[in-house]
Amino acid sequence: MDRYYWGVDLGGTKIECAVIERNSDICVVRERIATESDQGYSHILNQIKLLIDRCVEQLGQRPQAIGFGTPGTLDPHYGVMKNCNSTALNGKPLDKDLMSLLGVKVVLANDANCFALAEAHFGAAKRVKPDAEVVFGIIMGTGVGSGVVVNGKGLYGRHGIAGEWGHNVIEPNGAACYCGQSGCLETVISGKGLERFYTEQSGRVLPLPEIVALAANNDLHAQATMARMSHYFGIAVAQIINVLDPDVIVIGGGVGNIDALYQQAEQAILPHLFNGELNTLIVKPDLGDSAGVFGAAALVKSVVVN
Repeated sequence: MDRYYWGVDLGGTKIECAVIERNSDICVVRERIATESDQGYSHILNQIKLLIDRCVEQLGQRPQAIGFGTPGTLDPHYGVMKNCNSTALNGKPLDKDLMSLLGVKVVLANDANCFALAEAHFGAAKRVKPDAEVVFGIIMGTGVGSGVVVNGKGLYGRHGIAGEWGHNVIEPNGAACYCGQSGCLETVISGKGLERFYTEQSGRVLPLPEIVALAANNDLHAQATMARMSHYFGIAVAQIINVLDPDVIVIGGGVGNIDALYQQAEQAILPHLFNGELNTLIVKPDLGDSAGVFGAAALVKSVVVN
């Protein structure tokens, strides 16, 4: 087994690599490079190779396997990328092309799955519940995404869409979602969804942090926006707990910074829970912007390469 595990966070503007020592979980190399995705798919691949070569030069050792956090999902049936906001990747066999280019085993997962893995292996979930069996990681920001970790491994599913919590319809006949449905959870409790609701109520266009501040100062429209957030969050999280019963839920993203979400969580969840009490730990993340690359490294934490 390799002494290190390697992770790469493939973003729209930057590509970051972290090399972590297996026995200590200490990051020994960390480098980044511009993605330059506007120059096309082949250029992105070349940028990844350039980054890996730089890290190899620093470490003096080549990897046997690399985990990649991607801005979309590898379709397990067709073997190509889908749902990528870096559109040059869509329809491409990214894992096969990377294996051919780099000469190593490659494991891919989307950014929300990497977030969940990072917080389970290195972050908040490991800190509050080291023996957690199930960890559910949520990213509530511009959109809403999530990932599921069971016994330290990501859960991806038959279609590669496990954890797409944000695209469950929670408000029938609600706002249109880019996915083609209406009333998806993402349209309701994402930052954009909350800002839109506040504008509809007040006629004012404000960023979410200002709406949160106004709610604390008794602005009725802002308070209604926060109440809507907590209400639908409670329903949606109760559904997850009823199905997966996670030990820990970790909430990242800009909306995840709102204290009211945690203060009102039990009150919002319990009426919809198939249990008389709530014992699931609901916490903020520990890793911040590092979650993507650390989660990518966690993808290969248990990979054995012959």
